[in-house]
Formats: sequence, C-alpha cells, structure tokens
Amino acid sequence: MTTRTHVHEESFPVDATRLFALLHTPSAIRGWWGASRVIVMAERGGLWAATWGESEDDPDYVTVATIRDFEPPHRMVLDDHRYRAKSGPLPFTAEFVTEFLIMPHADGCSLRATQTGFPAGSEADAHYAACQTGWRETFAGIRRFLDDR
Repeated sequence: MTTRTHVHEESFPVDATRLFALLHTPSAIRGWWGASRVIVMAERGGLWAATWGESEDDPDYVTVATIRDFEPPHRMVLDDHRYRAKSGPLPFTAEFVTEFLIMPHADGCSLRATQTGFPAGSEADAHYAACQTGWRETFAGIRRFLDDR
C-alpha cells in the first residue's frame, strides 16, 4: 500500500531533557494536549494512551500506542496505534508510526514529529488534513504549556 507522511518541526527555548519529558509525563500531556486522562509506561515496549471526553466510562475519543523506541532525551517512537471514537472507526486501514525527535541547538532544541502510514488514497484525505492541523495545534499547545511554567 502506498502511504504518505506528515512532518512538523519547531524550535523551543528549553533543553532536550525538559522537552522530552513533556512527551511522556501524563500531567504534562494533559496540559498541552487537553486530554482528560493519560497513562504512559515510559519505556521501550511500554504504553502511551490518552482519552478525551467527560465520561471515563464512555470517552469521546481514545488513542493508544506501543512505545517501540524510548531513547531519552532525544527520541521516542510510537507504533501499533489504536483509535476509538464515538463517531465510529477511521474510514480506512492504516499502520501509523509516530516518531518524536529532539535535536539540541544553541537556543534550546527542535522537536520534529513525523507521522507515517497515511494511505495515499482519497479515503484518508480528510484525516490527513486534520492531522496536519492537529500537529500545528499540538505544537502551539506545547508552546503555551512551556510559557505557563
């Protein structure tokens, strides 16, 4: 299956250790991503899960992934993504992989999120576009979270 990739990268005025911690610390993830609940087993082979919605027993949206690679403070890779939404399943089959890469530089560090596995067909166009917007909003949330600290 032909797939496409989305990459989003921005610089932040913090060190790599602090930025990396934001990617796997549940209270931080709730702060910058607006999730209702987050569980992370921060280790290779661990779990990364977040939910949104008022009801713990019937959330609006759930995303769960396996932490394939965990290399503090520079790299974390999530795969085996599973999604659940009240609105129903994704209208396509995909094997998403998300890599977070932190690269130090003189003024802090850059965070690059690379998400692969989007089907190239039109059935995934809306989800691909939503993810492009979502990554911009996610990075803005990280920036706000850091500014508030």
